[in-house]
Order: sequence, then structure tokens, then C-alpha cells
Amino acid sequence: MRSTRFSRPSPALVISLVALFVALGGTSYAAVKIGARNLKSGSVGTRAVKNASLSGRDIKRAGLSGREVNEGRLGVVPQAEGISHFAVIRAGDGAATRSRGATSATRSAIGRYQVIFNRDVRGCAYSASLGNLDATTPSTGQIATSQLPSNVNGVQVRTTDSQGTNANRNFHLVVIC
Repeated sequence: MRSTRFSRPSPALVISLVALFVALGGTSYAAVKIGARNLKSGSVGTRAVKNASLSGRDIKRAGLSGREVNEGRLGVVPQAEGISHFAVIRAGDGAATRSRGATSATRSAIGRYQVIFNRDVRGCAYSASLGNLDATTPSTGQIATSQLPSNVNGVQVRTTDSQGTNANRNFHLVVIC
């Protein structure tokens, strides 16, 4: 019968196995023992960070400025979406010349306007000011706002001259929800 006899490993094999185990063990040891405190500031660059691997808690407070943030990729904050409703109203016909969230605007009588938005504005705050459509100074007068009784999406606005008589005036209206 033939017997299997193992030969003694060569010194080169022994040294290479020891080197392999030390290398693997050293990497494992470093992975466990070396943390963020052991890294030199600025030693981890952009190339070393995988895309989408960092979250807000990984970045120090005030660690990013506007230059590092691509604002075009940011969406609307859900709670902030409602506060961006506004309308700039032309005095003559009550039409909205610029708006966001306003679906219609009309002048119902001299100095009386109705602005309808794309949502229920009963629980919102209304702020209006006399203002022209361009860079000129508006005429003096007064302005008042209130909920439109006939439509939960509407705001009624009254504009007057400085004596309190109804007068058609350009104005800017903001609805804050």
C-alpha cells in the first residue's frame, strides 16, 4: 500500500503565509480601530466618497455653503409650498399680471377686487399692499383684505384713495398658509 507523506513546507511558503495573515489581520484591525478622529482634516476627498453614501448627519453643522448645493435639484419643501401664493393685480380690469397659485382675478366694482386661488385659503393670512406693476412709486391710498364669502378659495380686496373713497389701485397680494 502506498502511503501519503507530506513534505515539510518550504521557508518561502511559510513566510508568504505569515505575510498574508498579517496583511489581512492588519486591515481588519485598522477597520475597527481607526475612526473619524484619527483622520487628518481634508484627507478624504470627493473621489473617495461614493455618490449618495452620505446623509445629513454625516456633514458637520454649517459644513456646506450655497456653492456646494445645486439649488436646481432641490424640490419644494412640502410645508413651504402653501406660502408661495401671490398675485400682482392691475387696477383697471383687476387682472393678475404676475401670480403663483392664483387662478383668476377680477374687479367687481370701483376699488373692489376678487382673487381666486387654487386652494382653500380660509385658514390662511392675507397681506396686501398698494404697488405699481413697474418700478414707479404707487399713488397714496389704503388697502384692506378679507375672506371672500362666496368662495373658500377667494380673497376680496378693497382699495381706496387717501380720503377713503373707493379707487382703482394696483396692488400686490400674498396669501400665507
